[in-house]
Amino acid sequence: MSYLEKLRAIQEQNHSWLCVGLDPDPAKLRVDVLKWDEPILPFNKAIIDATADLVCAYKPNLGFYLQWGAAGIVALERTIAYIPQHIPIILDCKTGDIGHTQAAWGHGLFEQWGVDAVTVNPYVGAEAVLPMLAERPDKAVYILARTSNPSAVDFQGDFAQGEGLTAAVLRQSQTWQTAGHKGYVVGATYPQELALARQLAPAANFLIPGVGAQGGNLETAVTFGPDPIAGPVINASRSILYASMTADFATAARNAALKLRDQINALR
Repeated sequence: MSYLEKLRAIQEQNHSWLCVGLDPDPAKLRVDVLKWDEPILPFNKAIIDATADLVCAYKPNLGFYLQWGAAGIVALERTIAYIPQHIPIILDCKTGDIGHTQAAWGHGLFEQWGVDAVTVNPYVGAEAVLPMLAERPDKAVYILARTSNPSAVDFQGDFAQGEGLTAAVLRQSQTWQTAGHKGYVVGATYPQELALARQLAPAANFLIPGVGAQGGNLETAVTFGPDPIAGPVINASRSILYASMTADFATAARNAALKLRDQINALR
């Protein structure tokens, strides 16, 4: 089964385009959670148990696990293993190096950890992507095209005018031949540019961050997000994970996820 087929299957089963980012932040976790010997995995398990019937993917961000040291990496591995196999896992690591290094990343992330997709920074060019997908037709990468942060324009350029690095990435990467799927990260915080991204990459799946705590435009994400096979992966992290700082955090996370999923569906 290809990545897009797996994604479409869970989107239809859960009637959802919502992705939950699994980003355990020690500054935001409840005090009683931090008293556990291994706080990350029990927290993640509770979030997964509460939302697994509401999502189309989970997206752990590698940085939030590295900050815990070796214990965080163990927790990430166990979190990946705990996620139900029919739900895609997108590891947000923004890797982007030359060919032989990317080949090592690909082996570790896809074969050893078993994730379905990763985020890739294309700054070094095709070598950042081709080794990841050359012989993996069931996997995907999401290439950074337009990130959701405020300073994205500093280097990514005036994409609204079809200029700059974002436009170059979208145009050039369309020529790269891969076995797996090339998707793109396109932030919802730049809603006027989602339509242009869809024009330049008509068949690509979009990972769309920024609709939660960053205040991105949900309607535009729903309008221009879908590709010919699947819907977009619309990510929210903080607004769901930390919907409550009390003992009912899992219930509050479920309610926040349900509300956002239903808001997305109302716009479809």
